[in-house]
Amino acid sequence: MLTSREIKIVKATSPILDGAGVDITKYFYRRMFSCNPELKNIFNMSNQESGKQPFALFSAISTFSKNIDNLPALQPLIERVAQKHTSYFIQPEQYGIVGKHLLATLEEFIPDTFTNEVIDAWQRAYALFAKLLMEREQELYNASKNAAGGWYGPRQFIVKDKIIESELVTSFTLKPEDGDTVIGYRPGQYLGLQVKPPAHDHIEIRQYSLSDKPNNTTYRISVKREAQPRDGIVSSFLHDRVEIGDILEAYPPSGAFFLRDSVKPIVLISAGVGVTPLLSMLESLYEKEPSRPITFLHACEKEEQHSFKKRLTEFASNNSNIKHYYWYTSGAKESTFSGLMNLEFVREQLPIAQGEFYLCGPTGFMKNIKEQLVDLRVDSDRIFYEVFGPYSDI
Repeated sequence: MLTSREIKIVKATSPILDGAGVDITKYFYRRMFSCNPELKNIFNMSNQESGKQPFALFSAISTFSKNIDNLPALQPLIERVAQKHTSYFIQPEQYGIVGKHLLATLEEFIPDTFTNEVIDAWQRAYALFAKLLMEREQELYNASKNAAGGWYGPRQFIVKDKIIESELVTSFTLKPEDGDTVIGYRPGQYLGLQVKPPAHDHIEIRQYSLSDKPNNTTYRISVKREAQPRDGIVSSFLHDRVEIGDILEAYPPSGAFFLRDSVKPIVLISAGVGVTPLLSMLESLYEKEPSRPITFLHACEKEEQHSFKKRLTEFASNNSNIKHYYWYTSGAKESTFSGLMNLEFVREQLPIAQGEFYLCGPTGFMKNIKEQLVDLRVDSDRIFYEVFGPYSDI
């Protein structure tokens, strides 16, 4: 453990790290990738260019440093990061590499503040952060390896089916090449997919939400084709090049966003491809808890981009406990709302006092919906959300 003086030093200098902004994060990554280019096979280089990954890493380090004297408060952060790391198959030695370049960056970028004593304190703080993460990640690796249908490291899967769900989204059903079973998962979690697109310099790892209920035989992921080439290296490869019978590699399911054990009414709120983890939740609830009240709210640009609409309509037709409402930005019909999602239109149908609310979609959408829910007096501890890509708060 750190001494009281070391804790004081870290907490006192943490705001300086925040104030350095994106310049320090860019410096860190340039330094690390220059010395250790092999890490480009792990880090999402598209997120590097957009600035999302540097922000996420330094945001996590900043949160840890501010709460270093209150470790229980860090459990949600540790769990979220550890879950994501296992989907990248992060190993202990990689923490040493990141730590080395992090400390060197602090020393080189802000030399007047990060003196030898300060660097020593941060080194011990980072070592503690890494230890907490590695311990949790090892628990997750062991659980996946030892469970029925589980495995460790990449596993090969055959593309059993490929189905177009909407104008932008295509689903891929994956079956283990070895013919064995697959480990279960909690609805809402994702699968880490590892591919090497032709003529591309690096191995690419992406996380895609599982869009079906667990069945111990196959996995289904539903992938949006990204509009920008920089962001769509893997999604374009999957849409355009991968066909039934092809082989893909995947890591065991992971993720800290999932359906909680509860009997409360539930509201699933999504936008665009954010429907995928919530569909997994709905598939499971439909089968296991048919009497539980469920409200499904979804927003997208237009009907042609409404993934799984037929399936959602089928749920509501077969179970009176399931209600669904849709918003289209353009081309709304009588059965849908027009424009951005406004909860006032369905306020009377929402279990405001006791319901649980799950959100998934673009960060701006979720931020707006959370604000609406809070204005409706929904307690924040009953609002759960998933951010695609590097984590950011809403």
